Amino acid sequence: MSNNIRYCQRCSYIFLKFILFSYAIVWWLIGGCILAIGIYAEVERQRYKTLQGMFLAPAIILILLGVVMFIVSFIGVLASLRDNLTLLKVFMYTLTVCLILELLGGIVALLFRNQTVELVNKNIRRGIVNYYDDLDFKNIMDFVQKKFKCCGGQEYKDWSVNMYHNCSAPGPLACAVPYTCCITTKRNEVANTMCGYNVLHLERLDLIEIIHIRGCTDAFLIWLMDNYKIMAGLLLGILLPQFFGVIVSWLYITRVEDAIIEYGNYTDGLLDTQNRQAKRQGRVAKWFKCMPEID
Repeated sequence: MSNNIRYCQRCSYIFLKFILFSYAIVWWLIGGCILAIGIYAEVERQRYKTLQGMFLAPAIILILLGVVMFIVSFIGVLASLRDNLTLLKVFMYTLTVCLILELLGGIVALLFRNQTVELVNKNIRRGIVNYYDDLDFKNIMDFVQKKFKCCGGQEYKDWSVNMYHNCSAPGPLACAVPYTCCITTKRNEVANTMCGYNVLHLERLDLIEIIHIRGCTDAFLIWLMDNYKIMAGLLLGILLPQFFGVIVSWLYITRVEDAIIEYGNYTDGLLDTQNRQAKRQGRVAKWFKCMPEID
């Protein structure tokens, strides 16, 4: 064996092949599940004719995420089975790019925090305009207002942009806020749906015991600071698996390259449309029916 060969032991090749294949197949299945959930949610959304738009349609986000995960993971599965260096590098570089983009996105959001918060508030107000027309946004907003005990995006007066809640509108909802903004004193208390009646023309101090006056954006940021350990664990749970995939892919690529140096040139035939002749296989290849044939 040549001294410049990094391929140390055959067991490392077998181990890395199994790890990379298992890693890719798991995320392939997860991506398929996310894609199926997104398609189902989109079908339901179209049935109720809810509004179009990226921010207002979580189903679209799930579909895009599922498609990316499914395709990239499938490339990883195929590359680990066939030992195709091109596909292995595509898989590794794609994971690397996704990891870098996520890190850059987080850094930019922190550096431009005020602009990020304003963008979120702007999108929330846009969603409030169509609150009763978009079931996706309505369900999300109701959940957030109950969970974080808040009202609106920046503040409770954001609800004035809705045509039904504006003080100039006719009907019982005029100058009111949804009941999910209201303060409940008892657990599992049945909420009065008209508890937010005629509150938008009142000042904050007059509403302390009636509705939650804090905006949901500030309430969520406060929750993040109070639960920084949970958020740190969540971020690590998102970033570490991708970093692990990059490292394993890189190690496996070096093992395949070393195997080529040790056994000679090979063609995996995956992208070759010409007829191939039977060729000799190395001893390691006997363990894997899908391993490339050796020249």
